[in-house]
Formats: sequence, structure tokens, C-alpha cells
Amino acid sequence: MNNILDKILDTKRHEVESAKLQLSLTQIERGIKDSERPRDFLGAIRKKINSGFPAVIAEIKQASPSKGLISKNFQPGVIAESYESNGAACLSVLTDSKYFKGCLDDLREAKLATRLPVLRKDFMIDRYQIAEARLAGADCILLIAAALDLHDMKDLEKLATSYGMAVLVEIHDSDELNLALELQTPLIGINNRNLQTFKTDINNTFEIISHIPEDRILVTESGIKTNSDVAKLREAGVHSFLVGEAFMTEENPGLVLSKLFGT
Repeated sequence: MNNILDKILDTKRHEVESAKLQLSLTQIERGIKDSERPRDFLGAIRKKINSGFPAVIAEIKQASPSKGLISKNFQPGVIAESYESNGAACLSVLTDSKYFKGCLDDLREAKLATRLPVLRKDFMIDRYQIAEARLAGADCILLIAAALDLHDMKDLEKLATSYGMAVLVEIHDSDELNLALELQTPLIGINNRNLQTFKTDINNTFEIISHIPEDRILVTESGIKTNSDVAKLREAGVHSFLVGEAFMTEENPGLVLSKLFGT
């Protein structure tokens, strides 16, 4: 394996096949029929932006491949409440187990603790994971253009939409943007983290922003650490942010959110 993303995807394929042996897709779909309707993830972002506020998708994660353990007092429900009370529009919960020390129970706990819509942040490669996310209470799923071909992205988006979930499609360059624009979702995430090296640079957003059509909502992801970063991005027309590490390394993630975004 020549990069981190390849390693993660190889692990994910094995994890998905193992999960299917524990609980079948048919069993999951039966459970979905009795579950509550998804919360309006897209609507929550639009409401913040239309009110003139930054729409912050606040992330809950315990670890990362590049930094290891980043949250020593990891309580997803408490963190979710802190984010909600400090102005977050939505939540993002890392559910990858091997590389981020997450799980679907983290998502369930965060969802129960707040009224905010929740994104399942994971490496989605199989229809099984989409159904699994809906059953766990996810209101939105992430599709990473670097990890999927266009056919698979369309297929996974169609399934998520059929469950009433929103879709955030993540890109890293203009070639991936061209693929993302073939999807129906208006949510386009520009990841400032290189998934081969896991280094971050917010200039990646500035390089791509001019190519984003006006009918799409741009979400800048990763590397936003200072008030200056936020101000520069907002001046450039970016009003939605997915931030995790800058919050999770602090004792009170919600308070850091408030200070960073003035929420």
C-alpha cells in the first residue's frame, strides 16, 4: 500500500464483509422501516447561511491516523451537547474503528443527546454501510470521490436519498469536482487534508472555489484553526465548515467552536 487511504479502504472492505455475516442487509432494512425519519441536514446548513451565520458541521472523533489519540475525555453525548449549545449547525461523527477509534454507538449517543442532524463520517464503499448508517440514526452520509468511481457514487447516493438522507460528497481537486458535479447533492466538501499524506493546507479550498457552481453549497473541511482562517474563507464566499481536530484536542470543544466562529 503506497498511501494511507489505500490502507484504510483495504481494511474497510474486510470490515464490511465481516459485518454482513453478523447482521444481514435484509435485517437492517427491516429495522429501518421502524426508525424515525431523518433530520434535515441540508436544511440546517441553509438556515444558518441564510441567517448570516457560519454553518459549522462540528466533528466528534477520538483519534486520527496522523495524530493518534486526540481526545482524552471522549464522551460523544457530552461533546454533542456542547457543540449544540455553542451554535453548531450539524454534527459529524467518525465511525471508523481501526484508524479513528470510532463506532456507530458514538453516533447513536451523539444523536440522542441533541436535536442536531448527524453525518456518519466514514469510508463508504458499500450499500450495506448506507443502510447501516440509517439504522444507527445518521441523517447524512459522506462519499469520498478519491475512494469511489462515478458509478458507485451515484448508486450510493441514490440509496441514501431513498432513505431520506442527505449526501456530502468530498473532493480534493478539480478532477474530483467534475465527478462530484455529476451527483444530485448540492453539498460539495473540499477536503484540505491530503489523504495520501494526511497533511492539511486550506489553500486547497481557495484553489478550487472558483470552479464551484452557484447552486452548490461548498463545505470546507480540515485545517481551519484560527479566526483569520475563518475570516479569509468567509470573505472568499465560504460559509460552511466541517471542523474536528481544532475542537477535539481541547478540553471544551464547544467553547472553542464559539471562539473560532463567533457563534
